[in-house]
Amino acid sequence: MIVRRFLEWVQTAQASGRAEAASALAHAVLYGDLEPAAFDEALAALTILLDDPAPVVRRALAEAFASANDAPAHIVVALTHDQADVAAVVLARSPVLRDADLIDAVAIGEQAQHMAVACRAELSAGVCGALAEIAGPTALVTLLRNRSASIPEFAFRRMIERHGADAELRETILARGDLPPGVRHMLVVAVSQALSVFVQDRAWMRPERGQRMVTEAREAAAVTIADGAEHALVRHLCETNQLTAGLLLRALLSGRASLLEAAMAELSGQPVRRVAAILADRRGAGFAALYRKAGLPDGLFQAFNAALSAWREIGAQEYDADRPAILSRRIVERTLTAIDDGAHSDGRLFALLRRYEAEAAREGARAFVAELIQEPFDELEAEIQRLVEEQAALAA
Repeated sequence: MIVRRFLEWVQTAQASGRAEAASALAHAVLYGDLEPAAFDEALAALTILLDDPAPVVRRALAEAFASANDAPAHIVVALTHDQADVAAVVLARSPVLRDADLIDAVAIGEQAQHMAVACRAELSAGVCGALAEIAGPTALVTLLRNRSASIPEFAFRRMIERHGADAELRETILARGDLPPGVRHMLVVAVSQALSVFVQDRAWMRPERGQRMVTEAREAAAVTIADGAEHALVRHLCETNQLTAGLLLRALLSGRASLLEAAMAELSGQPVRRVAAILADRRGAGFAALYRKAGLPDGLFQAFNAALSAWREIGAQEYDADRPAILSRRIVERTLTAIDDGAHSDGRLFALLRRYEAEAAREGARAFVAELIQEPFDELEAEIQRLVEEQAALAA
């Protein structure tokens, strides 16, 4: 009876009236004490309204059912496939929707649907992965700011692969504190690529020089990222064919032999303990064989061997976990001295080390000046604290 009368009424009622009726009927189904027969008829009437030509009517249904645990699943799922502004209402809030429903909606949805899903509480790794694979950067930024979402590592990687050129996306990913080292390195690569394109487009320098600067900046960032997560970063670099001899030489010249240790173990297949023992052996026994087994270039062996000797002598004393992973001027100078034997030295390698020496000197000068500038502020802060304590004692 309800369905028949309702169908007769909707033929002539205005859209606004139908929307009000839809909302009232939905609330009756959710919270009214209807008899089973009346409940079934009311549910049938609501189901018919899914085909109402006026979006305002379907949106009224979405608003009524969006937050309800007992909302009829077939109606809610149908609404997820409605036009964007209707679907977004239930996609953002409905507890009735399962992961499969959300993933399906993401697969065929537009930005509004993606945004709605991205802001849901407690998103699973599967739904996050679907968004990472399909959604645009705006929706992905929303997802990244959703701290209750369980974003897996592969989703971070896919976001960067698809939208690494988007500055806001990169900044939002970087703002998270739960990034694996491989993801951090992918961000470094994305930033360096954007920088390279920017410089080349403006013709500020020759492409070769710009590419060299970007490569060295990328390697420096990788050494910093590696601190405490060397093995994870090395695996990522190997998987993406980005583990270079230049990066490892920079790590050693920065006093971060742990990155070289992890890389040598990965490349040579030797146990980490054995690699660590070989690197620490002051006699240098076994390093040449380990170097060859790791497949590193013969032309750089002289530099690695000299840098390793310098690290054994002074690297451990200079190492400080809180110190930035920058080039050690002392290790670079020792390495330069060791390979500078005139006719037998490699000119390109010598030029590289000279650049590293200049970089280390500049970094050291910056740190020295920063410390000098900070000292007066430290003294002033101490004096203020003393006066505050003195004033408190007088007041007591």
